[in-house]
Amino acid sequence: MADRVTVIGWDGSPLTAAARSALGAATLVAGAGHHLALPEVPGRAERIRLGSVSLAARRIAAHRGTAVVLADGDPGFFGVVRTLRVPEFGLEVEVVPAVSSVAQAFARAGMPWDDAQVVVAHRRTLRRAVNVCRAHPKVAVLTSPGAGPAELGLLLEGVHRTFVICEELGTDREQVTVVTSDKAADHTWRDPNVVIVIGGPAAPSDDSAWLAGGAPSATLRGWALPGAEYGGRLGEGETEPLRAVQLARTGPRVGDLVWDIGCGSGAFTAEAARFGAAVIAVDRDPDACARTLATARRFGVQPQIVHGTAPHILEDLPEPDVVRIGGGGVAVVSAVADRRPERIVTHAATRDAAELIGRDLTEHGYRVECSLLQSVELDTRAWTEKERTVGFLLSGELPDRNP
Repeated sequence: MADRVTVIGWDGSPLTAAARSALGAATLVAGAGHHLALPEVPGRAERIRLGSVSLAARRIAAHRGTAVVLADGDPGFFGVVRTLRVPEFGLEVEVVPAVSSVAQAFARAGMPWDDAQVVVAHRRTLRRAVNVCRAHPKVAVLTSPGAGPAELGLLLEGVHRTFVICEELGTDREQVTVVTSDKAADHTWRDPNVVIVIGGPAAPSDDSAWLAGGAPSATLRGWALPGAEYGGRLGEGETEPLRAVQLARTGPRVGDLVWDIGCGSGAFTAEAARFGAAVIAVDRDPDACARTLATARRFGVQPQIVHGTAPHILEDLPEPDVVRIGGGGVAVVSAVADRRPERIVTHAATRDAAELIGRDLTEHGYRVECSLLQSVELDTRAWTEKERTVGFLLSGELPDRNP
Protein backbone atom coordinates (compact mmCIF):
# COMPACT_ATOMS: atom_id res chain seq x y z
CA MET A 1 0.00 0.00 0.00
CA ALA A 2 1.13 3.54 -0.69
CA ASP A 3 2.84 5.08 2.32
CA ARG A 4 0.91 8.32 1.88
CA VAL A 5 -1.67 9.60 -0.63
CA THR A 6 -2.06 13.33 -1.17
CA VAL A 7 -4.89 14.62 -3.34
CA ILE A 8 -4.15 18.05 -4.80
CA GLY A 9 -6.82 20.28 -6.29
CA TRP A 10 -5.80 22.47 -9.23
CA ASP A 11 -7.74 25.53 -10.40
CA GLY A 12 -5.17 27.11 -12.69
CA SER A 13 -3.51 29.09 -9.91
CA PRO A 14 0.12 28.50 -8.87
CA LEU A 15 0.42 25.47 -6.61
CA THR A 16 0.66 26.12 -2.90
CA ALA A 17 3.78 25.31 -0.91
CA ALA A 18 2.04 22.24 0.55
CA ALA A 19 1.17 21.00 -2.93
CA ARG A 20 4.70 21.54 -4.26
CA SER A 21 6.16 19.73 -1.26
CA ALA A 22 3.89 16.73 -1.75
CA LEU A 23 4.69 16.55 -5.46
CA GLY A 24 8.43 16.84 -4.79
CA ALA A 25 8.31 13.71 -2.62
CA ALA A 26 6.00 11.72 -4.89
CA THR A 27 7.05 8.42 -6.42
CA LEU A 28 3.69 8.05 -8.23
CA VAL A 29 1.53 10.82 -9.71
CA ALA A 30 -1.94 10.31 -11.15
CA GLY A 31 -3.90 12.93 -13.04
CA ALA A 32 -5.26 14.10 -16.37
CA GLY A 33 -2.88 14.92 -19.20
CA HIS A 34 -2.71 18.62 -18.37
CA HIS A 35 -1.94 17.78 -14.74
CA LEU A 36 0.89 15.43 -15.59
CA ALA A 37 2.41 18.17 -17.80
CA LEU A 38 2.83 20.54 -14.85
CA PRO A 39 6.51 21.38 -14.28
CA GLU A 40 6.25 20.48 -10.58
CA VAL A 41 5.64 16.79 -11.39
CA PRO A 42 8.99 15.04 -10.74
CA GLY A 43 10.49 13.30 -13.75
CA ARG A 44 11.41 10.19 -11.75
CA ALA A 45 7.84 9.53 -10.57
CA GLU A 46 5.63 6.86 -12.12
CA ARG A 47 2.75 8.51 -13.97
CA ILE A 48 -0.83 7.32 -14.33
CA ARG A 49 -3.19 8.98 -16.78
CA LEU A 50 -6.41 9.35 -14.78
CA GLY A 51 -9.36 7.78 -16.61
CA SER A 52 -11.12 5.39 -14.27
CA VAL A 53 -10.50 6.58 -10.72
CA SER A 54 -11.25 3.09 -9.39
CA LEU A 55 -8.52 1.51 -11.55
CA ALA A 56 -6.08 4.21 -10.52
CA ALA A 57 -6.97 3.64 -6.86
CA ARG A 58 -6.12 -0.07 -7.18
CA ARG A 59 -2.71 0.77 -8.64
CA ILE A 60 -2.10 3.33 -5.91
CA ALA A 61 -3.10 0.83 -3.23
CA ALA A 62 -0.51 -1.60 -4.63
CA HIS A 63 2.22 1.03 -4.89
CA ARG A 64 5.07 1.13 -2.40
CA GLY A 65 5.95 4.75 -2.01
CA THR A 66 4.34 8.17 -1.87
CA ALA A 67 1.43 8.87 -4.20
CA VAL A 68 -0.13 12.13 -5.38
CA VAL A 69 -3.44 12.46 -7.23
CA LEU A 70 -4.07 15.72 -9.14
CA ALA A 71 -7.64 16.77 -9.90
CA ASP A 72 -9.41 19.86 -11.19
CA GLY A 73 -11.03 22.17 -8.65
CA ASP A 74 -11.88 20.97 -5.18
CA PRO A 75 -11.34 17.18 -5.24
CA GLY A 76 -13.67 16.76 -2.26
CA PHE A 77 -16.65 18.31 -4.09
CA PHE A 78 -18.04 15.72 -6.53
CA GLY A 79 -14.41 14.70 -6.99
CA VAL A 80 -11.93 11.85 -6.65
CA VAL A 81 -11.74 11.87 -2.85
CA ARG A 82 -15.00 9.93 -2.53
CA THR A 83 -13.74 7.06 -4.70
CA LEU A 84 -10.27 6.99 -3.15
CA ARG A 85 -11.80 6.61 0.30
CA VAL A 86 -13.89 3.56 -0.60
CA PRO A 87 -13.04 0.91 2.05
CA GLU A 88 -11.96 -1.71 -0.51
CA PHE A 89 -8.89 0.37 -1.39
CA GLY A 90 -7.85 1.02 2.23
CA LEU A 91 -6.38 4.43 1.38
CA GLU A 92 -5.97 7.26 3.84
CA VAL A 93 -5.73 10.56 2.04
CA GLU A 94 -4.63 14.10 2.73
CA VAL A 95 -6.34 16.78 0.67
CA VAL A 96 -4.94 20.07 -0.58
CA PRO A 97 -8.09 21.76 -1.93
CA ALA A 98 -8.51 24.41 -4.60
CA VAL A 99 -11.42 26.55 -5.71
CA SER A 100 -14.16 24.32 -7.10
CA SER A 101 -15.13 24.72 -10.74
CA VAL A 102 -18.66 25.59 -9.62
CA ALA A 103 -17.37 28.46 -7.47
CA GLN A 104 -15.19 29.61 -10.37
CA ALA A 105 -18.11 29.52 -12.79
CA PHE A 106 -20.34 31.65 -10.57
CA ALA A 107 -17.43 34.02 -9.93
CA ARG A 108 -16.99 34.49 -13.69
CA ALA A 109 -20.74 35.15 -13.96
CA GLY A 110 -20.63 37.56 -11.01
CA MET A 111 -23.45 35.73 -9.26
CA PRO A 112 -23.97 34.30 -5.76
CA TRP A 113 -24.43 30.55 -5.64
CA ASP A 114 -25.53 29.65 -2.14
CA ASP A 115 -29.07 29.47 -3.55
CA ALA A 116 -28.13 27.20 -6.46
CA GLN A 117 -28.73 23.50 -6.92
CA VAL A 118 -25.58 21.62 -8.02
CA VAL A 119 -25.89 18.44 -10.07
CA VAL A 120 -23.57 16.10 -11.95
CA ALA A 121 -24.59 15.07 -15.46
CA HIS A 122 -23.30 11.75 -16.76
CA ARG A 123 -25.03 9.74 -19.45
CA ARG A 124 -26.86 7.76 -16.75
CA THR A 125 -27.87 10.84 -14.72
CA LEU A 126 -28.50 13.33 -17.52
CA ARG A 127 -32.29 13.02 -17.45
CA ARG A 128 -32.44 13.63 -13.71
CA ALA A 129 -30.09 16.61 -14.02
CA VAL A 130 -32.39 18.07 -16.67
CA ASN A 131 -35.38 17.59 -14.36
CA VAL A 132 -33.61 19.64 -11.70
CA CYS A 133 -33.05 22.37 -14.30
CA ARG A 134 -36.77 22.26 -15.11
CA ALA A 135 -37.77 22.61 -11.47
CA HIS A 136 -35.31 25.15 -10.03
CA PRO A 137 -34.43 28.72 -11.04
CA LYS A 138 -30.65 28.40 -10.57
CA VAL A 139 -28.70 25.20 -11.21
CA ALA A 140 -25.01 24.47 -11.80
CA VAL A 141 -24.39 21.40 -13.93
CA LEU A 142 -21.02 19.63 -13.83
CA THR A 143 -21.06 18.08 -17.28
CA SER A 144 -19.26 15.18 -18.92
CA PRO A 145 -18.74 13.99 -22.51
CA GLY A 146 -22.12 13.02 -23.95
CA ALA A 147 -23.94 14.92 -21.20
CA GLY A 148 -22.95 18.50 -21.93
CA PRO A 149 -24.57 21.82 -22.85
CA ALA A 150 -25.95 20.57 -26.17
CA GLU A 151 -27.65 17.56 -24.59
CA LEU A 152 -29.04 19.70 -21.76
CA GLY A 153 -30.52 22.13 -24.27
CA LEU A 154 -32.09 19.40 -26.37
CA LEU A 155 -33.77 17.73 -23.39
CA LEU A 156 -35.10 21.08 -22.14
CA GLU A 157 -37.17 21.50 -25.30
CA GLY A 158 -40.23 23.60 -24.54
CA VAL A 159 -38.71 25.12 -21.38
CA HIS A 160 -36.87 28.44 -21.76
CA ARG A 161 -33.62 28.74 -19.81
CA THR A 162 -30.45 30.83 -20.07
CA PHE A 163 -27.14 28.95 -20.11
CA VAL A 164 -23.88 30.44 -18.85
CA ILE A 165 -21.34 27.97 -20.23
CA CYS A 166 -17.85 28.07 -18.70
CA GLU A 167 -15.27 26.10 -20.67
CA GLU A 168 -11.82 25.01 -19.48
CA LEU A 169 -11.85 27.18 -16.37
CA GLY A 170 -8.44 28.14 -15.03
CA THR A 171 -6.61 27.55 -18.30
CA ASP A 172 -5.40 29.81 -21.09
CA ARG A 173 -8.33 28.57 -23.18
CA GLU A 174 -10.96 29.57 -20.64
CA GLN A 175 -14.13 30.95 -22.22
CA VAL A 176 -17.52 32.04 -20.86
CA THR A 177 -20.52 32.12 -23.21
CA VAL A 178 -24.14 33.09 -22.57
CA VAL A 179 -26.79 31.48 -24.82
CA THR A 180 -30.44 30.51 -24.56
CA SER A 181 -31.05 26.80 -23.99
CA ASP A 182 -32.55 26.30 -27.47
CA LYS A 183 -29.29 27.50 -29.08
CA ALA A 184 -26.90 25.35 -27.04
CA ALA A 185 -27.07 22.45 -29.49
CA ASP A 186 -25.88 24.70 -32.32
CA HIS A 187 -22.33 24.84 -30.93
CA THR A 188 -19.50 22.46 -30.11
CA TRP A 189 -18.34 22.92 -26.52
CA ARG A 190 -14.95 22.06 -25.06
CA ASP A 191 -14.54 19.80 -22.04
CA PRO A 192 -14.39 20.25 -19.15
CA ASN A 193 -17.19 22.74 -18.77
CA VAL A 194 -19.71 23.88 -16.19
CA VAL A 195 -23.16 25.12 -17.18
CA ILE A 196 -25.09 27.58 -15.02
CA VAL A 197 -28.78 27.22 -15.88
CA ILE A 198 -30.97 30.21 -15.05
CA GLY A 199 -34.71 30.60 -15.51
CA GLY A 200 -38.11 30.88 -13.94
CA PRO A 201 -39.18 33.21 -11.15
CA ALA A 202 -36.31 34.96 -9.40
CA ALA A 203 -35.67 33.85 -5.86
CA PRO A 204 -36.58 36.53 -3.33
CA SER A 205 -33.66 38.61 -2.06
CA ASP A 206 -33.19 37.77 1.60
CA ASP A 207 -30.11 38.64 3.60
CA SER A 208 -31.12 36.03 6.21
CA ALA A 209 -30.78 33.07 3.84
CA TRP A 210 -29.59 30.08 5.83
CA LEU A 211 -29.80 26.97 3.65
CA ALA A 212 -27.45 26.22 0.75
CA GLY A 213 -29.31 25.20 -2.37
CA GLY A 214 -32.25 27.46 -1.61
CA ALA A 215 -34.99 27.27 0.98
CA PRO A 216 -38.25 25.44 0.16
CA SER A 217 -40.24 27.38 -2.39
CA ALA A 218 -43.37 27.88 -0.32
CA THR A 219 -43.65 29.40 3.12
CA LEU A 220 -46.80 27.45 3.97
CA ARG A 221 -46.22 24.41 6.13
CA GLY A 222 -47.64 21.03 5.14
CA TRP A 223 -49.19 19.69 1.97
CA ALA A 224 -52.67 18.70 0.77
CA LEU A 225 -53.60 22.26 1.70
CA PRO A 226 -57.23 23.35 2.01
CA GLY A 227 -59.11 24.32 -1.11
CA ALA A 228 -59.15 27.94 0.04
CA GLU A 229 -55.41 28.11 -0.67
CA TYR A 230 -56.19 27.39 -4.34
CA GLY A 231 -59.14 29.74 -4.77
CA GLY A 232 -61.65 27.22 -3.46
CA ARG A 233 -62.38 25.77 -6.92
CA LEU A 234 -61.32 22.15 -6.62
CA GLY A 235 -62.54 19.28 -8.75
CA GLU A 236 -63.75 15.94 -7.43
CA GLY A 237 -60.28 14.45 -7.85
CA GLU A 238 -58.57 17.25 -5.91
CA THR A 239 -59.99 16.91 -2.41
CA GLU A 240 -57.53 17.27 0.44
CA PRO A 241 -57.61 13.63 1.63
CA LEU A 242 -57.26 12.32 -1.93
CA ARG A 243 -54.35 14.67 -2.68
CA ALA A 244 -52.62 13.67 0.54
CA VAL A 245 -52.71 9.98 -0.41
CA GLN A 246 -51.76 10.72 -4.02
CA LEU A 247 -48.68 12.60 -2.83
CA ALA A 248 -47.81 9.78 -0.43
CA ARG A 249 -48.11 7.15 -3.17
CA THR A 250 -46.15 9.07 -5.82
CA GLY A 251 -43.46 10.42 -3.48
CA PRO A 252 -42.23 13.23 -5.77
CA ARG A 253 -38.59 14.21 -5.17
CA VAL A 254 -35.74 16.23 -6.62
CA GLY A 255 -34.70 14.79 -9.99
CA ASP A 256 -38.15 13.36 -10.78
CA LEU A 257 -40.40 14.37 -13.62
CA VAL A 258 -44.07 14.26 -12.64
CA TRP A 259 -46.98 14.30 -15.06
CA ASP A 260 -50.19 15.79 -13.64
CA ILE A 261 -52.87 14.87 -16.20
CA GLY A 262 -56.09 16.76 -15.67
CA CYS A 263 -54.41 19.34 -13.47
CA GLY A 264 -57.61 21.27 -12.66
CA SER A 265 -56.77 24.03 -10.18
CA GLY A 266 -53.07 23.14 -10.10
CA ALA A 267 -53.22 22.00 -6.46
CA PHE A 268 -51.40 18.69 -7.01
CA THR A 269 -49.03 20.33 -9.51
CA ALA A 270 -47.95 22.96 -7.00
CA GLU A 271 -47.56 20.52 -4.14
CA ALA A 272 -45.50 18.04 -6.16
CA ALA A 273 -43.28 20.92 -7.29
CA ARG A 274 -42.84 22.06 -3.70
CA PHE A 275 -41.08 18.75 -3.05
CA GLY A 276 -38.49 19.77 -5.66
CA ALA A 277 -39.77 17.66 -8.55
CA ALA A 278 -40.20 18.91 -12.10
CA VAL A 279 -43.85 18.85 -13.14
CA ILE A 280 -45.63 18.88 -16.48
CA ALA A 281 -49.29 19.82 -15.96
CA VAL A 282 -51.72 18.79 -18.70
CA ASP A 283 -55.35 19.79 -19.18
CA ARG A 284 -57.73 20.12 -22.11
CA ASP A 285 -59.51 23.06 -20.46
CA PRO A 286 -57.72 26.38 -21.10
CA ASP A 287 -59.27 27.80 -17.92
CA ALA A 288 -57.70 24.96 -15.92
CA CYS A 289 -54.32 25.73 -17.48
CA ALA A 290 -54.74 29.39 -16.53
CA ARG A 291 -55.69 28.49 -12.94
CA THR A 292 -52.68 26.17 -12.70
CA LEU A 293 -50.39 28.93 -13.93
CA ALA A 294 -51.82 31.33 -11.33
CA THR A 295 -51.37 28.71 -8.60
CA ALA A 296 -47.77 28.06 -9.67
CA ARG A 297 -46.94 31.75 -9.56
CA ARG A 298 -48.50 32.12 -6.12
CA PHE A 299 -46.43 29.27 -4.71
CA GLY A 300 -43.22 30.23 -6.53
CA VAL A 301 -42.89 26.99 -8.50
CA GLN A 302 -42.41 26.57 -12.25
CA PRO A 303 -44.21 23.66 -13.88
CA GLN A 304 -44.49 23.33 -17.63
CA ILE A 305 -48.16 23.68 -18.53
CA VAL A 306 -49.44 21.90 -21.64
CA HIS A 307 -52.89 22.54 -23.10
CA GLY A 308 -54.23 19.48 -24.87
CA THR A 309 -56.32 16.34 -24.63
CA ALA A 310 -54.86 13.12 -23.27
CA PRO A 311 -53.83 10.57 -24.35
CA HIS A 312 -52.79 12.13 -27.70
CA ILE A 313 -51.02 15.13 -26.17
CA LEU A 314 -48.82 12.81 -24.11
CA GLU A 315 -46.96 11.32 -27.09
CA ASP A 316 -44.30 14.03 -27.34
CA LEU A 317 -43.76 14.63 -23.61
CA PRO A 318 -40.46 13.53 -21.99
CA GLU A 319 -40.42 10.33 -19.97
CA PRO A 320 -42.09 10.63 -16.54
CA ASP A 321 -41.03 9.07 -13.26
CA VAL A 322 -44.44 9.28 -11.58
CA VAL A 323 -47.87 10.23 -12.90
CA ARG A 324 -51.10 11.46 -11.36
CA ILE A 325 -54.13 11.00 -13.58
CA GLY A 326 -57.02 13.25 -12.65
CA GLY A 327 -59.34 12.08 -15.42
CA GLY A 328 -59.66 10.28 -18.72
CA GLY A 329 -60.42 6.76 -17.60
CA VAL A 330 -58.85 3.55 -18.86
CA ALA A 331 -57.70 5.00 -22.20
CA VAL A 332 -55.45 7.54 -20.51
CA VAL A 333 -54.27 5.07 -17.86
CA SER A 334 -53.29 2.59 -20.58
CA ALA A 335 -51.41 5.23 -22.59
CA VAL A 336 -49.52 6.32 -19.48
CA ALA A 337 -48.68 2.73 -18.51
CA ASP A 338 -47.20 2.22 -21.99
CA ARG A 339 -44.57 4.85 -21.06
CA ARG A 340 -43.53 2.76 -18.01
CA PRO A 341 -43.35 5.36 -15.20
CA GLU A 342 -42.33 3.99 -11.84
CA ARG A 343 -45.64 4.90 -10.18
CA ILE A 344 -49.12 5.86 -11.34
CA VAL A 345 -51.99 7.12 -9.17
CA THR A 346 -55.57 7.80 -10.20
CA HIS A 347 -59.08 7.57 -8.80
CA ALA A 348 -62.48 6.21 -9.77
CA ALA A 349 -66.01 7.04 -8.67
CA THR A 350 -67.35 3.45 -8.83
CA ARG A 351 -66.05 -0.01 -8.07
CA ASP A 352 -66.62 -1.15 -11.66
CA ALA A 353 -64.52 1.73 -13.01
CA ALA A 354 -61.82 1.01 -10.43
CA GLU A 355 -61.73 -2.65 -11.47
CA LEU A 356 -61.29 -1.77 -15.15
CA ILE A 357 -58.39 0.55 -14.37
CA GLY A 358 -56.81 -1.95 -11.97
CA ARG A 359 -56.98 -4.75 -14.54
CA ASP A 360 -55.33 -2.57 -17.16
CA LEU A 361 -52.49 -1.62 -14.81
CA THR A 362 -52.00 -5.28 -13.87
CA GLU A 363 -51.81 -6.28 -17.55
CA HIS A 364 -49.06 -3.67 -17.98
CA GLY A 365 -47.02 -5.33 -15.21
CA TYR A 366 -47.86 -2.95 -12.37
CA ARG A 367 -48.40 -4.04 -8.79
CA VAL A 368 -51.80 -2.54 -8.01
CA GLU A 369 -53.37 -1.32 -4.79
CA CYS A 370 -56.92 -0.01 -4.46
CA SER A 371 -58.56 1.62 -1.45
CA LEU A 372 -62.00 3.02 -0.80
CA LEU A 373 -61.51 6.48 0.70
CA GLN A 374 -64.26 8.18 2.61
CA SER A 375 -63.91 11.56 4.23
CA VAL A 376 -66.41 13.50 6.27
CA GLU A 377 -65.93 17.20 6.90
CA LEU A 378 -67.48 18.51 10.12
CA ASP A 379 -68.55 22.01 11.05
CA THR A 380 -66.67 22.39 14.33
CA ARG A 381 -68.98 25.13 15.55
CA ALA A 382 -71.89 22.69 15.85
CA TRP A 383 -70.03 19.43 15.12
CA THR A 384 -72.41 18.64 12.31
CA GLU A 385 -71.58 17.04 8.99
CA LYS A 386 -70.83 19.52 6.19
CA GLU A 387 -69.64 17.34 3.34
CA ARG A 388 -68.98 13.67 2.65
CA THR A 389 -66.84 12.37 -0.22
CA VAL A 390 -66.30 8.77 -1.29
CA GLY A 391 -63.99 7.45 -3.99
CA PHE A 392 -61.61 4.69 -4.99
CA LEU A 393 -57.89 5.43 -5.03
CA LEU A 394 -55.76 3.26 -7.32
CA SER A 395 -52.00 3.16 -7.36
CA GLY A 396 -49.67 1.12 -9.52
CA GLU A 397 -45.99 0.50 -8.93
CA LEU A 398 -43.62 -0.94 -11.51
CA PRO A 399 -41.29 -3.26 -9.60
CA ASP A 400 -38.42 -3.33 -12.14
CA ARG A 401 -38.32 0.38 -13.00
CA ASN A 402 -34.91 1.94 -12.45
CA PRO A 403 -34.72 5.61 -11.37
